[in-house]
Parts: sequence; structure tokens; C-alpha cells
Amino acid sequence: MSAAQPEPERPPAGPPPASEPSPPPQQPPLHASRDAPVGGQAVLEGVMMRGVSTWAVAVRAPAPEQIAGGRHMASGEAALGEIRVQSFPLVSVLKRHRWLRWPVIRGVVALGESLRLGLNALNISANAQLPEGEEEISSGTWAGTVVFALALAIGLFFLLPVGITSLFKDSLPNSVVFVLVEKLIRITIFVTYLWAISRLKDLQRVFQYHGAEHKTISCYEAGMPLTPENAQRFSRLHPRCGTSFLLIVMIVAIVVFAPLGTPAWYWLLASRVIGIPLVAGLAFEVIKWFGRNRAKRWARALMTPGLKLQLLTTREPDLGQLAVAIAALEAVLAVETPGEASAEDRIGMEVVA
Repeated sequence: MSAAQPEPERPPAGPPPASEPSPPPQQPPLHASRDAPVGGQAVLEGVMMRGVSTWAVAVRAPAPEQIAGGRHMASGEAALGEIRVQSFPLVSVLKRHRWLRWPVIRGVVALGESLRLGLNALNISANAQLPEGEEEISSGTWAGTVVFALALAIGLFFLLPVGITSLFKDSLPNSVVFVLVEKLIRITIFVTYLWAISRLKDLQRVFQYHGAEHKTISCYEAGMPLTPENAQRFSRLHPRCGTSFLLIVMIVAIVVFAPLGTPAWYWLLASRVIGIPLVAGLAFEVIKWFGRNRAKRWARALMTPGLKLQLLTTREPDLGQLAVAIAALEAVLAVETPGEASAEDRIGMEVVA
């Protein structure tokens, strides 16, 4: 990772409004009709945005009085300080090896790169909230956290459902029914998990920044000036969201695993782990297809379940949070023009997160 680039000069950002979100717009929210090669992710008190050749993180730092005397920010407390922006060059491995651009393979690679950028962005945002002079959280600590989270996700969403279904597989008529029951259990666990975390007070501001990220990207895709007021008019739901992507993963898994039948339990468990890259790569192609066809009625109908799930993982942001998301995107746009990128450069840019 290169050294942080200085933030372009902009009018000083005043403190954001109180943690309460701005009132919802009176008119129905706007929806962008085109797809742009821009992605992003909510982080702690901020947003990461990525373009074709640049990625940037904008974070609202605590006000000096909030961290005076070594005080740590309280859980869910809104940072009230200035917006800090860091930007970095982005060179995707997809551009260096043509075979990595093949369908399905490109999705696995792009998701891996998104995970790496997300880890770095979280590290930057977490360290920005620490009192001055306190030792920063190491990349190794974040890497260990991500490894644990991935292992938990694989166990909860892949191994547990097949383990439960295996307990009564002899009473099921065939492998297709087995996989359908397994996927029903998996989707139930997934939706229950999203519902549970959506009620956690500690995550509400992250969900607001998630909404700010979506609104800002939609505002850019619609070609409107990037202002908090303009971005607020757009829906907080986006067809390329990672929440929608995870639902597509659950559905694609039915097609991938059904032909395997119902072998011994240890082969069932192994197949669910080994098959994750294939399922993720196919799901990537599906969400890419949806993004290209978002203006068509049939595509909107098929995207509806994933969009509804985003109601659990996004919240309406306030104008201060939108200003942070816009600062991150403007740092990318100061270096490149994603809309003018070639089709080859756009590979890997289909997931918003």
C-alpha cells in the first residue's frame, strides 16, 4: 500500500448533525438506471470507495474533546470532528493475467481483492477513532479477526445447514429435495442472522454509512452533482449490494450441489467447503448480469428479494454521513473518471458491498 495522498482542498466540513438521521425525503426515493464501475463499503465512522485505478477511505474523526485524556469513543457514539481522507492506487491482478478474467474465475478473484481492500479500510477507520498517542491496531490483528469471521460464516451458513439436513436425509425422497431442504435451512439461518445483527445498537451507525455509500454511488450513476442533499434523494438500496450478493450465493448453491447427491456426511461437509469458490464465482456473474439489466422490469422483479434484505443492513444516513461518503468518492474522481473506463478495466467492479 502506498503512502496516503493529501486530501484535495475543500471547504472545511463542520460537525455532522446529531446521530439522528435526517428526515426522509417527501418524494419517493430516486433510483439510478445505469451501472458505473464504482464500488464501496461502510467502515467505522466512514466509507471506502473504489474505482478502476484508485481506492479511498473517508472517515469522520472524533472531535478533540471526545478523546481528551485518552478517552475512547463510546459504542455507537457519533464522531464530531473533521473528515479525513486517504487515497491509494489500485492495480488489480485481473489486469496482469488474462486467464483470471474468465467467467466465474474473475468473480472469485474480484471478491478476494474486495475482501483485502475492505480489511485495509477497516483498519484505517478503526485507528482513526483512537486517542492520540495510543498504539494502532495492527494488520495482523485485523487479519486474525477476518479469518475467524470467515470460519464462523462457513460453519454457520454452509456446514450447519448440511449437518442438520443429514440427520434426516434417509427420510427424504431424493437428492434434489435434500438440497432444497438444506438451502431452506441455510436461508432461514441467514435471514435470522441479518435480522439479529440489524437490531444491535452498536451497528446502527455502520448501517447508516452503508446507506450513505449506496446513495452516493446512485447519485453518481445518475449523473447528478455530488452534494449531500442530492444524494439524500436516492434510495438506500442498491442492486449490486453485498447483501443481495449473499442471497444469490444461497440460491446458486442449489444448482451447484444438487447433482452431487447425498453421499456420506463427511463428503457432504467437504463438498460444501470446496464448492464455495465455484458458488461465489457463479453468483458474481449473476449479480453482474442484474447490474447491467437493472432498468428492465424482469430484472427488477428478480432483484426484489435481495433489495428487501438490504432494509436490514442499511439505515437512512444523515447529511454529515453523506458528506463523508461523498468525500471518499470525490477522492477517487480526483484521480480518474470511472465512467470512461474501458470494458477491460471494468472487470471486477460489479459488487458494491
